[in-house]
Amino acid sequence: MSAIHTTKNQYRGINAHLHSFWQQSGGWEGFHTVHIGDLYKTLNALLVPMGYEVGLEESLQIRRLSGGVRLARPDVIIYEPPTVAPAAIQPALAGQIQNLSVLELLAEDELSEKPYRALVIRPLETTGSAQPIVWIELLSPANKGNSEDARAYRSQRMDVLVSGLVFVEIDYLHESDPTFPTLPLYYPRADNTWLPSARPYHIIIVDPRLGFEKGQAQVAAFSVDDPLPVMPIPLAQADYLNFDFNVPYRKSFEESLYGRWVDYRQLPVNFQRYSPTDQTRIVNRMLAVIQAHKTGVHLEDVPLPTNDLSLDNALQQWEQIQI
Repeated sequence: MSAIHTTKNQYRGINAHLHSFWQQSGGWEGFHTVHIGDLYKTLNALLVPMGYEVGLEESLQIRRLSGGVRLARPDVIIYEPPTVAPAAIQPALAGQIQNLSVLELLAEDELSEKPYRALVIRPLETTGSAQPIVWIELLSPANKGNSEDARAYRSQRMDVLVSGLVFVEIDYLHESDPTFPTLPLYYPRADNTWLPSARPYHIIIVDPRLGFEKGQAQVAAFSVDDPLPVMPIPLAQADYLNFDFNVPYRKSFEESLYGRWVDYRQLPVNFQRYSPTDQTRIVNRMLAVIQAHKTGVHLEDVPLPTNDLSLDNALQQWEQIQI
């Protein structure tokens, strides 16, 4: 049977087929470049009227500042004149967003002296008079796990947190463990069951400006076929931006024609790396697309409604279609 490709993303959020393909076969670097650009453009369009701007930097590169201090360079920085004092993080919007203290997120019962001995923090000056107030990172596979690069990333992230900048971490990589130790592992346990709270994707906003003891973090954990969240990004004083992460994601998917790499007739590679709940969502989404294609429904009108079949029933229907 012929493959089914569409320009529009058939999932309501992260495209499970595409992200599985990239993690298996490579290509994430290209998406990283494209998506950072779309985040940049989407954020700037909203922030400039508010008196802020976005600076685009190379991701996680090391540069030396005056005095020999080393800091990572972020994916995206939001700038604001330094005369405005920071404020506490705004309340999370309704939805699947969990509020935590920074200590809870980092799994630290109390602050040890080690991170402070290891870090020397200076204000990060830009080419103009403004100082950065928000640091945004889109994780790549090298930033996760226990590799040297991943350890360097976590160390550099700690530099940013101790410096008091708001930190946003975007993680769309379900096949590797979260970079924060308190987040549930998206992986089957020894008895082959999954933690009910485990999710494949996370967006985390950490606000340490009041210090680690009083700092707060917001964690949006979401599943396959969930829309990407709308989250409040703290700026200065009472300012914050309610940012819809789905907007730049769909822009990246559609304008880069990533749909040509997705065949909705076939299961994603490493299908078993999804939880049974997410496997069920994937196959029900595939069946909806296949049925719509068969009956001549215009697949560029999304999202399509899906049935609520069990995983076994959904897989049985899919296997029958393949015959």
